[in-house]
Amino acid sequence: MADQRTVVVQRDVPARKVPDGTRITIPKNSFVNLRQALGGTYTVTVNGNMARIDGTDADAIGQEPLELNFAPANSDGSVRDEDLDTVLDTIFDPEIPVSIIALGLVYGCDVIQRDGQNVVQVRMTLTAPTCGMGPVLVGDVEDRLGKVPNVDKVEVALVFDPPWDREMISDEAQLELGMF
Repeated sequence: MADQRTVVVQRDVPARKVPDGTRITIPKNSFVNLRQALGGTYTVTVNGNMARIDGTDADAIGQEPLELNFAPANSDGSVRDEDLDTVLDTIFDPEIPVSIIALGLVYGCDVIQRDGQNVVQVRMTLTAPTCGMGPVLVGDVEDRLGKVPNVDKVEVALVFDPPWDREMISDEAQLELGMF
């Protein structure tokens, strides 16, 4: 997205404040300054605050929404691992135009049963332990994985052992980033 512009929010839309990740709702008919589109999310300023709107809600700001298409839900209530992998690959680092999977930020993703619910537990890291956008990225993971059929709850644990380094980036992403 090259040009910043002011748009009117067409419906109430959930967002997360940057950088702390606090969930807010931007009311219909609010004016927002659309500042950045990166990795399927939109960064806006509203009432003096920066916020991120998920790409699945992009229609609220006049953009083409990200469509997450899934096969019909498993009749046994289980969660398909391929749906989790597909969704995680749609989530991009807030500052680098590469998915968190390709960056090597996801260390594990498991589905456990707890109190009759499918709980997705994600172990992931950040490119730096002091990354100020960590809460926003965690919110992206929670929100997107929560859209997967039969997922009842998402829990994200940020871990820093082993520490992330550039060697964890996939070859394709390194090529895309001009690292070769």
